[in-house]
Amino acid sequence: MHTPDPATATHCPYCALQCGMNLRPEPGGASVVVEERPDFPVNQGALCGKGRTAPAVLSSRVRLTGPLVRTHAGRLEPATWEEALDAVAEGLARTGRAHGPDAVGVFGGGGLTNEKAYALGKFARIALRTSQIDYNGRFCMSSAAAAHQRAFGLDRGLPFPLEDIPRTGCVILVGSNPAETMPPALRYLTELKANGGTLIVVDPRRTRTAEQADLHLAPRPGTDLALALGLLHLVVAEGRTDEEFIAGRTTGWEEARAAAMAHWPELVERITGVPVPKLREAVALFCAPSSAMVLTARGPEQQSKGTDTVGAWINLCLATGRAGRPLSGYGCLTGQGNGQGGREHGQKADQLPGYRKLADPAARAHVAGVWGVDPDSLPAPGRSAYELLDALGTEVKALLLMGSNPVVSAPRAAHIEDRIRSLDFLAVADVVLSETAALADVVLPVTQWAEETGTTTNLEGRVLLRRRALTPPPGVRTDLEVLHGLAARLGIEKGFPTAPEEVFEELRRASAGGPADYSGISYARIEAEQGVFWPCPQDSHPGTPRLFLDRFATDDGRARFVPVSHRDAAEVPDAEYPLLLTTGRVVAQYQSGAQTRRVDELNAAAPGPFVELHPRLAARIGAVEGAPLAVVSRRGRAVAPARITDTIRADTVFMPFHWPGEGRANSLTNPALDPTSRMPEFKVCAVRVEPA
Repeated sequence: MHTPDPATATHCPYCALQCGMNLRPEPGGASVVVEERPDFPVNQGALCGKGRTAPAVLSSRVRLTGPLVRTHAGRLEPATWEEALDAVAEGLARTGRAHGPDAVGVFGGGGLTNEKAYALGKFARIALRTSQIDYNGRFCMSSAAAAHQRAFGLDRGLPFPLEDIPRTGCVILVGSNPAETMPPALRYLTELKANGGTLIVVDPRRTRTAEQADLHLAPRPGTDLALALGLLHLVVAEGRTDEEFIAGRTTGWEEARAAAMAHWPELVERITGVPVPKLREAVALFCAPSSAMVLTARGPEQQSKGTDTVGAWINLCLATGRAGRPLSGYGCLTGQGNGQGGREHGQKADQLPGYRKLADPAARAHVAGVWGVDPDSLPAPGRSAYELLDALGTEVKALLLMGSNPVVSAPRAAHIEDRIRSLDFLAVADVVLSETAALADVVLPVTQWAEETGTTTNLEGRVLLRRRALTPPPGVRTDLEVLHGLAARLGIEKGFPTAPEEVFEELRRASAGGPADYSGISYARIEAEQGVFWPCPQDSHPGTPRLFLDRFATDDGRARFVPVSHRDAAEVPDAEYPLLLTTGRVVAQYQSGAQTRRVDELNAAAPGPFVELHPRLAARIGAVEGAPLAVVSRRGRAVAPARITDTIRADTVFMPFHWPGEGRANSLTNPALDPTSRMPEFKVCAVRVEPA
């Protein structure tokens, strides 16, 4: 009788929940079967369709199995690994010699493990000596990160574990739809209500999540900042502030209070479209229990004023004493699988490992000491993600891209596609031949989550370990092996190990003493403890599931109110473009869809893009259910079938952004940047809609 091969405990490759799962090899060992892992606390065995079907992308039918090099005839043709790595090294080095090191760019991804993100940042700054590195996580939670830093002195998506959410008294969920974006997390909100707590959802659409709410506020896209200020105005006017908390644990209240008081309820109703009685109801629900939370996601964050918008919601928490206390606080629901860890260890333009600032001399000295280089040799901070992509072909002439698909995912995507096509040289390391990889001069096929070991950091700040469960195809290498091979060809023989645990041990040293201190975290501890929460500064430290209970991470230990005022989106409707477009995700697809669009079961559930619009708008323009609609902005045009529903505002249309081609939603979106976070304004732009 055959004894089944042992299962490997690991984590899902998709969103920032990083759900636990077991992978059991199929007979013959060519693939794996996903099994529930009920012992992992985040999802307790529950998985969404993406997680259950993740092994489908391991198939050689849909993934890359060998390097490709573009020939003189312009076609991508199979090549050996030696030929491919030689071509990449020469392309990058040739550009650096001709135009200087900053003519070479590096673009990473929020799905890379901590080890790969760390090695990529080190490679850019040591092997290429370029300042031009950023990653697609800039498009995820950079506004929340900037507001976190400004108010609390430290950024971690959630300052408390998910298990605290059902035990609080009220949650305001702003611009998030976990029923579709991270379904296993919905149980935390269901349990909240079962325990007698209340849920307020802020979203211009009545989503599957909003349908679960005790109160749904549907503001006009781009007005979340005014909404938060209006709620704070009512908190003050109704005498609901926590004066003891404000006096003892915060600074800057008077200025923030004055700014909020300029946003009286009737003004906020005119700006947002949310009636004053609903504003008052929200304040009553939020302030009635002894504990409460505000959780934001991409809705308020992906705006040209995203940092201030998140700051206004933080101010609401601080004014009511809902921060730095058990079962209370502000948190951000990170999107990408390693969106948190991916920016903590050096693939972001302004940061070094451990969340250190690249512009800080002490930080440079510490990391340079670990790397064995002169601190003065480290480049200065470079361009943010969109600015880097916008500079391709002009200032930045060669690009190494790992784990991202900006042809589909970047704002003003047609322009970014043109910029990518104008490069002198492009190398892409990916699992599949994405729309961006198809434009490359060299394509490097790399391993997937089930074929490699490495750590990720989930939305709670819990550092997790994915274990290799499967031998990759012979023509595939790990990203660490790619960087090792390139570094050697660029004259650096040491410093880029290929063993993930060896890289993690160096990461621990590099992060020691930094804000995101991993120095007390080891692979053994992660396995033994179901993950370890950073900061964890020594082996004997228990980790930090809950931040700020004693003091905030500022110099004086106090949280900082920041005065903010409403301002319009960068683009508002006018006679030519009278409607607002907002974008988002659907449950069966993920990000740019590069992987999920290759899974038959997921495509059957979500086969393509659509335009969601209200029946009144549909009647006005003559739209018919299922018939093609053209959505036009100042940047481009997209065509997709109409989906008519009364769950969206009549002045707003919605498109999911997972597809390329004529239905590419990001052909329309506005790259206007937040001045602090450099986040593009994905979530709101002016459009017109007409039958195609």
